[in-house]
Amino acid sequence: MGLFGNKSEGGFMDVIRCDEQEYLVWKWRPSGEANTTKKENAIRYGSSLRVKDGELAVFVYQQKDGAMQDFIVGPYDQTIKTANFPILSSIVGAAFGGASPFQAEIYFINLAGNVPIKFGVPYFNITDTRLPDFPVPMSVRGQIIFNITDYKLFIKNTRLINFELDDFKNLIKSAVTSSIKSGVMNINRTNPLNLVQIEENLDFINESLKTKLKDTFSEDFGVNLKRFDIDTLELDQESEGFKRLLKVTREQQEKTISAQTDVNIKNLNDMQQINADNLEDTLKIQREEAQRAQKLQTETNFIGAHALNQQTDVLKTAANSLGEMGNIGGGGGMNPAGMMAGMAMGGAMGGQMAGMMNQMGQNMNQQQNTPPPPPQIQYSVSVNGQTAGPFNLQQLQQMVQNGQLTQNTHVWKQGMTAWELAGNVQELSSLFASVPPPPPPPTM
Repeated sequence: MGLFGNKSEGGFMDVIRCDEQEYLVWKWRPSGEANTTKKENAIRYGSSLRVKDGELAVFVYQQKDGAMQDFIVGPYDQTIKTANFPILSSIVGAAFGGASPFQAEIYFINLAGNVPIKFGVPYFNITDTRLPDFPVPMSVRGQIIFNITDYKLFIKNTRLINFELDDFKNLIKSAVTSSIKSGVMNINRTNPLNLVQIEENLDFINESLKTKLKDTFSEDFGVNLKRFDIDTLELDQESEGFKRLLKVTREQQEKTISAQTDVNIKNLNDMQQINADNLEDTLKIQREEAQRAQKLQTETNFIGAHALNQQTDVLKTAANSLGEMGNIGGGGGMNPAGMMAGMAMGGAMGGQMAGMMNQMGQNMNQQQNTPPPPPQIQYSVSVNGQTAGPFNLQQLQQMVQNGQLTQNTHVWKQGMTAWELAGNVQELSSLFASVPPPPPPPTM
């Protein structure tokens, strides 16, 4: 029966499919034997091809001008026809009626699967910028996950014949190890790392190395790097470099804490001095305003008295003129016309003087009938060991709102036997009713 009479020689109709559960690349063999004879690769035209969803079937034809491929992406379940196999249609000649077997290697590639690889990079030396002469050994452990998205690039970069996943993983591990060593060192040069706290930079290192490895995986292996996760960056804590580094780090931390403490104390002292200066300025402004108000009241009273004196002088001058008006006309005798004019002016002056006296009387009565203002309560305040004031309740309220007077401020007024905290004086308790609590102390 020749080529068509023996199943092991590829003559019968075949069902070409992949039943493997875990694989990346799997080669189909009609005889089920691991050989590479041409008879094994003799596929009868019309055989059934089944490709699951997420799979790719690759038909490789070895020709004189090089290997050629047909790609069938699943899902696919049909007999082999030239309509779906452009390369095959040019190989199978019409002289054979399309019924002769053809030579092809068939590979199934898993496009849906994710391949995880755990990696471990043995100790390599890395330096801290503060102690470049004391390298610290560091090891790296983690995992990568990749899959195949550009299958043509994968086939181009990878030999499908006798493909072994373990060998492929070893190639990738070697690339990962080399990239991690050079990548971590480059990161340390451009972004100096504190090796004692290097794990705090784990996310940054992961993202930086993933960007670099993603291009390498695509260009060298034709696969897509989905995840790159470094789980552990382990420093050799028994090494001399690590011990020196730890000592320097602790010394610097102590200096930093001490310097920060000094800054916080200085800031607190400066704030207290600023508050004291503000209180002193506020009290000075309040005293000046009170003095200006008193001066203005005094000047107002002086202006009223001055106006009254001027009006009195005018009336005196008018009275003198009135006495002389009777002699108007000369001759030393009495002048009736002058007397009449004098009498008219005298009436006007008398009315004016009566009005002035009446107004002065009303002002005096009003002042006499207005009760004096109640005595104001005034307290003296102790500021940095010095006495300021005294201040009335309104001024004290403003000082409370400005933070210049607290419940722990000492106050005194006439009648008290000694200084007392403002918070213990019942008369001042209402001043602190609506005051917010003090802010929390600064973080050390």
